This record gives sequence, structure tokens and C-alpha cells, in this order.
Amino acid sequence: MTLPALTICALYKSRWQVELFFKWIKQHLRIKRFYGTSENAVKTQIWIAVSVYVLVAIVRKRLRLEASLYTLLQVISVTVFEKIPLQSALFPETYQCDKAMEPNQLNLFAF
Repeated sequence: MTLPALTICALYKSRWQVELFFKWIKQHLRIKRFYGTSENAVKTQIWIAVSVYVLVAIVRKRLRLEASLYTLLQVISVTVFEKIPLQSALFPETYQCDKAMEPNQLNLFAF
């Protein structure tokens, strides 16, 4: 009750900016929870997420893709272990599977 109203307003505005920052993190960086509780763990997780976000933005610009960054992140998260080009994952109608390629793994049920 001893602080002036302008100071209270400035503090609330600063707090609101922090809330908006965390909202942006949750929506764009896909961080739902922090895996560590130390300051270093939180900073590391945020920096990794920001780095991935920037790399995907660079790929989007260089490939002149019209898909949103959110869509690209979704596609990459689903196809991260597949050996197909990114454009093939985004445009499956242009992807042609090479049937002549021999698998490098034995078939369990080939009797």
C-alpha cells in the first residue's frame, strides 16, 4: 500500500510480459514442461528448443516452403527417424518409393 500506482502498473506490465513469453514458449517451442529444475537445466532446454525453431525457420526459408513453422515441426517430429527427404514428407504425392532397393535387414517371417 506504500508504493505509488504508477510503480504497481509498471510491475504488472513487466509481469504480463513474462506471462506472454511463457505462452509463446509453450505455443511455438513445444515445451510443455521442464525436465530439470535447476537454472542450467531450464536454460539448456530453452536454448535447444530455440535453436531447433531457428533451424527449422532457416530450412523453411531456404526451401521456400509455404507450410507454417508449426506444421514443419509436426512433420519433422513424426518423420525424424525416416530416411526420406523433407520435401517428400511435406508433399507425399511427389514421393516415389524405390521398390528395387534390397533391405539391409533380414525378414523375421521369411521361412
